[in-house]
Amino acid sequence: MAKAKGDILINIEKCKGCEICMDACPEDVIAMSKVVNKKGYLYAVKITDSCTGCTNCALVCPDAVITVFRETKQKKEQIATITNVTGNITVTVDK
Repeated sequence: MAKAKGDILINIEKCKGCEICMDACPEDVIAMSKVVNKKGYLYAVKITDSCTGCTNCALVCPDAVITVFRETKQKKEQIATITNVTGNITVTVDK
């Protein structure tokens, strides 16, 4: 089964580098930067594109600096309605 595709956006200037998001990420998408932000903290950064959009990182972030995006599939749309069936029928749907 294919994994969902997700992405994260981290507000690096507000991140205090607590590393809780790193521990919460099941895909190891997050690491700590090698440089500091304006407040003097090492901040969280996305290091791979294997995010599934699970939201674990955003849920545990004490400063709410992570926004999670998840790719959505197209909505199903109705293409036929069958009513008043009183016997056997055959239905063919052309694409």
